[in-house]
Amino acid sequence: MRNFVFSYFTILFFSLTHTVKAQLVIGKPSLGFSQACASPSFNTYNATFTFSPETALSATNQFIIELSDATGSFTSATTIYTSAQGAVTVSPATLSFSLPNTTAGEAYKIRIKSTAPVATSVPSNAFAAYYKIQDKPFSINNLISTGAYCSGGSYVLTIDNPGTADNDSPLKYPSLTFNWYKETSPTTSVFVASGETLAVNAPGTYFVRTNYGTCTSDSYSNRVTVSEATSATTSSISSSLGNPYCSSEGATTLSAIKGNTYQWFKDGKAISGATNQMYVTNEAGAYSVAVNLGSCTTNASINLENSGFTSSIDVPEFNTINDGETLVATVTTDASNPQFEWFLNENLIASATSNSYEATQMGSYKVVITQTDGCAASSEHTFSITEPFPDVANIPNLISPNGDGINDTWVIPQLYVAGTNTEVIILSAQGKVELQTTNYQNDWPQNQINFKDINPVYYYIITTSNNKTKKGSITVVK
Repeated sequence: MRNFVFSYFTILFFSLTHTVKAQLVIGKPSLGFSQACASPSFNTYNATFTFSPETALSATNQFIIELSDATGSFTSATTIYTSAQGAVTVSPATLSFSLPNTTAGEAYKIRIKSTAPVATSVPSNAFAAYYKIQDKPFSINNLISTGAYCSGGSYVLTIDNPGTADNDSPLKYPSLTFNWYKETSPTTSVFVASGETLAVNAPGTYFVRTNYGTCTSDSYSNRVTVSEATSATTSSISSSLGNPYCSSEGATTLSAIKGNTYQWFKDGKAISGATNQMYVTNEAGAYSVAVNLGSCTTNASINLENSGFTSSIDVPEFNTINDGETLVATVTTDASNPQFEWFLNENLIASATSNSYEATQMGSYKVVITQTDGCAASSEHTFSITEPFPDVANIPNLISPNGDGINDTWVIPQLYVAGTNTEVIILSAQGKVELQTTNYQNDWPQNQINFKDINPVYYYIITTSNNKTKKGSITVVK
């Protein structure tokens, strides 16, 4: 009987001891942040909690952090951290966790659970949490800065997709949502609607942001100004490679605003078959498009350049210098890290590598500018240097091209030669145009004239830049 009583109290003692040890109280988690704005480059957050008594923990215990849904409910909680068995034994404890990449809301909570013994804390305070899976500017409306709608209609703004290296479209991420805004000033705006598209039926400037709530973000679009179309309304054209674009990178895509039908033009002439919203080209020029919006139309234009940079030279195309004189030519350019090559009569001048060159010889000069950073583009400028034309007083009516060096060519006053923008025309007796130029070099005739029984007669017409005209004849003798 005594052994039975002893065994009974022994079992009861161990049972009560085990029951007391199984009781564990976990305090409310304290957050080490006020909001969680996670991203691929940062996603680590801390939570601190207490538990008591420490002796209640089993050697196999694990602490778990659970994340509620965006409303604070733990009905479908997500486990975002699990400690190793027996790793946490001292109270208070601080644990680090990361957010799922689908996190998006303003009222998340976490709670702490233990496995041995089983216990659960009360939820933490609510906090805003977003995983910014896309956090770069993106484009809408094909980067076209304008849009137009007919009276009583609307113009639909759309986030561009698919994403590329130049446009990381947020539409690639199905978990994201979007908020559209209308500008009220250069620095303020008002919320308009949510969604991937926006139908605009009121004039204004609009843009869209990825909905990351109270978290700041760089995930926003370009601005688009939308207006009601009238007879005078014009829209704009975008170039996928910019303007000027780098022709060495291939063709650029010109895009117009959305409409029902399109007709593209280049330099004022309709481009056959160019009737889509986009037109691909690798040629510079003045492009325009007529867009039919349904009950009204709008037009757009762009002066497309493909040099990649601009440059100029400070000397005219035709120059004269006397013996012992020089001419300094200087190039100005916005090319990135430019390289300069100078040529005389198509021969490279090896020592000339700067943007200036001091010319001392007569001949035809050329400078080639090459952009060595970014767009691999180049351009060139040409000019010539000759001896000064002889300063004769009158226009001669007789020449003798016999090779004796005297009166071999028709030499006219300096008032009418190259550099004066004077047009010189020489006609045969039959009315055939033998020469027509605005750059006369005192060098006619350049080819041998076939003499027959009589000395041929030619006729000249000289028209100056201010439209004054001189006419006469030229008799050619041996």
